[in-house]
Amino acid sequence: MAEIVGVVERLWRYPVKSTAGERLTQVPVDDRGLAGDRLYAVRDGEGKLGSGKNTRRFRRMDGLLRLGSRLGNLLDGPELLDPLGRAVADPVAFLRAYLQRDDVTLAREDTVSHFDQLPVSLLTTATLDWVREAVPTVLVDERRFRPNILLRTPPGTRPFVEDDWFGREGELKSGARLAFIRSSERCVMATAAQPGLPHAPEILRVLARAHANRLDALATVSGPGLLRVGDRLRLL
Repeated sequence: MAEIVGVVERLWRYPVKSTAGERLTQVPVDDRGLAGDRLYAVRDGEGKLGSGKNTRRFRRMDGLLRLGSRLGNLLDGPELLDPLGRAVADPVAFLRAYLQRDDVTLAREDTVSHFDQLPVSLLTTATLDWVREAVPTVLVDERRFRPNILLRTPPGTRPFVEDDWFGREGELKSGARLAFIRSSERCVMATAAQPGLPHAPEILRVLARAHANRLDALATVSGPGLLRVGDRLRLL
């Protein structure tokens, strides 16, 4: 029997990977994820994507999280916002000056995915409230964990309830379905400073002790549809 596990409280997409997100009231979702999410990335001369960490695919570029991005039409490029929230006239010129790198450009996704892992991340308020209680001296909201969906869960829901959903599907009113696979292993981006949120290394320490540094539910899209704030998620 289907079980209602929460209500969509906020929706976020990140038009330029590793910049601050854009709040939405509704957005289509398909097998790539939310329309426009991580559609663009800052790419250097070696083809690596700007990130908060260094890996085979990613290049650490400090300061990206202080920038914002928003997307109007998917056919147009994104707007890039400076640390004060102002749209910049020439994103590439701004990025080269801001990052002090003359080899970066703003690249649209082609054959190589811009996602770190899976296309959709969901976080419950039960888990987020636990983090707030675990680090009471730190300002915590969902922006630190960059979910696409913040799900309001009923009072009394245990933290990390997302773990119970792996291997199951969730369905929303539009018919959109998410197949929950696993959680994200958290990195320094969860602790990094961004507008309104200071540097907070304590967050990773408590996550490491309590939950093996993992938090959220990562999902693939098993049925396209529309995500809307206020819609209920039914676990199938």
